[in-house]
Amino acid sequence: MMSSVWSALGNTYVVIEPDPGRSLDPAQVPALVGDTDGLVEVTSAGIEDMSIVIWNPDGSQAELSGNGTRIAAAWLAERTGTRRISIHVGARQVVARVLESGDIEQDLGDVHVGSREVVAGTAFVPVSVGNPHAVVVGDPDEIQRVGPLLETHPRFPDRTNVQVARIDGPGEVTARVWERGVGETTSSGTSAVAVAAATHGAGEVLVHFPGGDLRVFLESGRARLTGPAVRVR
Repeated sequence: MMSSVWSALGNTYVVIEPDPGRSLDPAQVPALVGDTDGLVEVTSAGIEDMSIVIWNPDGSQAELSGNGTRIAAAWLAERTGTRRISIHVGARQVVARVLESGDIEQDLGDVHVGSREVVAGTAFVPVSVGNPHAVVVGDPDEIQRVGPLLETHPRFPDRTNVQVARIDGPGEVTARVWERGVGETTSSGTSAVAVAAATHGAGEVLVHFPGGDLRVFLESGRARLTGPAVRVR
């Protein structure tokens, strides 16, 4: 099967090209993922639209991935030259646009922020960006402790993504990410949206990750996300 590897601020995914006669089995996924953070299976692709499945390294599927959909958009843009891409993933449609800078802006859709909760002595804000997140406001260096604690807590029967974020000022936040089924990653698109929504609620927010910066714009309960995606091999 034809594949390539792409990076979104150090968060790497294998992109598997469409094959009408093939359907991935979850048991195949860990070997295909290898040393990357996940797999984007392109199940169909036209000139400006595509359908994908996003796989975690453990063979589970992710409902949505901001970095994964951005990588998918970059893959199709390279293939067809289009600058506007409609991506179908799970129940969501993500519309992406390639900017003059080469970065990709995505409309990720609705964001739902819940009320503050406390489990196992840790306070967090639950956020849904089509996939689950638990945002902890505190020292990002706590991610190695807080991440696995919340990911597998009974409060989240399907597990959750976890972020620990420090508010640096108006419109700016620093965070580290613990991805469900992966562990710590250098960046995460939906995590950037979750962190921005939990800490700022609305407006433009610059989110600093160890791998680099993502820009989030929140308005009327919807999120746009802008960042890079490049082929690495």
